[in-house]
Amino acid sequence: MNIFQAIVLGMLQGLGEFLPISSTAHLILAPWFFGWSDPGLSFDVALHVGTLIAVVWFFWRDWMDIFRGSLNLVFHAKYKIQDAKYNSNLLWLLVIASVPGAVFGFLLDDKAEKAFRNPLLIAFTLSVVGLVLFLVDKYATHRKEIGKISQRDAIWIGLSQAIAIIPGVSRSGATMTTGLFLGLSREQAARFSFLLSTPIIFGAAIVKVPHLLKAGIDAPILFGILASAITGYLAIKYMLRFIQKVGYAPFFWYRLVLAAVVVAVYFTK
Repeated sequence: MNIFQAIVLGMLQGLGEFLPISSTAHLILAPWFFGWSDPGLSFDVALHVGTLIAVVWFFWRDWMDIFRGSLNLVFHAKYKIQDAKYNSNLLWLLVIASVPGAVFGFLLDDKAEKAFRNPLLIAFTLSVVGLVLFLVDKYATHRKEIGKISQRDAIWIGLSQAIAIIPGVSRSGATMTTGLFLGLSREQAARFSFLLSTPIIFGAAIVKVPHLLKAGIDAPILFGILASAITGYLAIKYMLRFIQKVGYAPFFWYRLVLAAVVVAVYFTK
């Protein structure tokens, strides 16, 4: 893998992690389309470090507010924040929602490295999950704010995140779809999804980065991480604005077209 390929994959990871189009699917499909060597899940995780940098970079003030709010919950009014953006129990809800993804990721890690990396499976999940996102966005009531999320809501969003281990589902796509189904507004569903990405990406890094360090970090990996961080930050910034005006329909059409291209290439190769 050369630096150009690493940058392209890094950009796909940065965009795909936060847009509901599946970063894992794109990291599998790009080498398959262009005849590049599959960099494997270790390189995928290196790029996830870039997206972790992006989400912390964008939301660090929000996380400070969330942690201060949790102190308010533990110590009652002693550390009360004036005009806090988030409720004091949001940290607990994010922990609850993170558990299913962590458990499924640990149990199905081997499957993710082998059986789940099939182009036809990716085409199927891209189209089906995209259709569900489109329908939920169109017909669900989008009024609930993050402060109204219950423990039951957090569990459902966490379970949807767990199935994103299958390429093409998309972690952000699954969590946004579930959030919309539960009544969250478009922007609030995306915001909760982005905040939820922090612990799951951090957990993946803790597990996988030691293997990456053992294998060695070269220039392509560093450029890939940088590309992932920059494009991830921009994806978060403009996604929150875009969906408020347009909604999620364009991502459905993109997923559908990409799925059709995958099927066509698969049967003509």
